Amino acid sequence: MEFRDWDDVPEFMRNDEVKKYYKTLSEKRFSLEVKRFFDVVMSVFLLFVLSPVFAVITVWIKLDSKGPVYYKQERITQYGRRFHIFKFRTMIADADKKGSLITVQHDARITNVGKKIRKYRLDEIPQIFNILAGDMSFVGTRPEVSKYVDAYSDEMKATLLLPAGVTSEASIEYKDEDKLLKEAEDLDAVYVDQILPEKMKWNLKAIKTYSMLYELKILIRTVWAVFR
Repeated sequence: MEFRDWDDVPEFMRNDEVKKYYKTLSEKRFSLEVKRFFDVVMSVFLLFVLSPVFAVITVWIKLDSKGPVYYKQERITQYGRRFHIFKFRTMIADADKKGSLITVQHDARITNVGKKIRKYRLDEIPQIFNILAGDMSFVGTRPEVSKYVDAYSDEMKATLLLPAGVTSEASIEYKDEDKLLKEAEDLDAVYVDQILPEKMKWNLKAIKTYSMLYELKILIRTVWAVFR
């Protein structure tokens, strides 16, 4: 995992608010290296174990609707770097061009198969490839599109000191955010002004209290939350 010296951190992130979190993480460099080692080993293991699941979902999606098996979208990760996140496609082809970037409950663009695999977060499985590539980690702030990163406050930018994650405490607390957005007239405004700031409180807290034990607890809580 890349952890840069302060002078090498992108200029848009170098402010007094971010520096506080940087100092906390700089004291845990070894733990961050262990985190990356865990990500790689676990990713390889899961790719092997879940290969039958990949095959079944691939066929299921192709039989259900027209379009590619995988959905990719440009997101922002560590130090503001752009990358393409991978998911199993759960919406109609070109859904981004036919509605908001945010998905709400009972979104008409979601396919029949999409409803089922989203329920158990199976659409997130392909992000194992993002983890192997170093763009993401198992635990970390969920990556946003640049549109929402541009709305970050100085303090929120501290979340970009680490790679984006598949799950986090914020993800668990807001796992049903699509329900919260269902009745919103302006999805972007509600997300940026109300939901994003609350999620960021959890994400920033995670940096302050960062440890491998904490991250293992988040992984266990995520599995429990999905199957509960």
